[in-house]
Amino acid sequence: MIIIEPSILSADFARLGEAAKEAEVAGVRAIQIDVMDGRFVPNINFGPGVVSALRPLVKITLDVHLMIVEPERYLGVFAEAGADRIIVHQEACVNVHRALETIRELGIEAGVTINPGTPLNAIEEVLDIADFIQIMTVNPGFGGQKFIHSQLDKIRRLRRILNERSSHIPIAVDGGVDTTTAPLVVNAGATVLVAGSSVYNSSGTVAENVNALIKSIHL
Repeated sequence: MIIIEPSILSADFARLGEAAKEAEVAGVRAIQIDVMDGRFVPNINFGPGVVSALRPLVKITLDVHLMIVEPERYLGVFAEAGADRIIVHQEACVNVHRALETIRELGIEAGVTINPGTPLNAIEEVLDIADFIQIMTVNPGFGGQKFIHSQLDKIRRLRRILNERSSHIPIAVDGGVDTTTAPLVVNAGATVLVAGSSVYNSSGTVAENVNALIKSIHL
């Protein structure tokens, strides 16, 4: 099953609660909350307060994507705020193996992600303790960027590695996912599509845009 996971980075910041509820009503299983620190990525935005504010409003998974340096320092506070999954960047962790173990010890899912310029072998040694793997198909930090097509081969290679290990870990893709690129990443082996500006926009409701993505995959 292919899962569409809206990213509220592209939602109206003045109505994040409504944006989360709209996603839940649209039938999605999770929303992604992108946390930026102005150091690992240029922008600054959400913190644990946003997670704790959204937690009582929806029952779906709150997937916190930490685009911050030293994410190990903040794992506990985001888990306490209500995160169901925390994703850390391999590039930002001093010890990504320990970070993933810590997240699991907090009783939630542990995810790891890599930027377009990071080789796949940088995370091969932690695939056995990750619950979720995310391939960035844009450079993190901004919504609405163009999809980097060279990452399709990375997705294919990751799918082969997981198949060889008989692993069913979800492969997520984050960045530039729309009705044109969605079928490409699914054909490459992705099972979770993180979509921001193609879900939250003025051309349709969240439900209409989610359904458009699903339809594009099955054409």
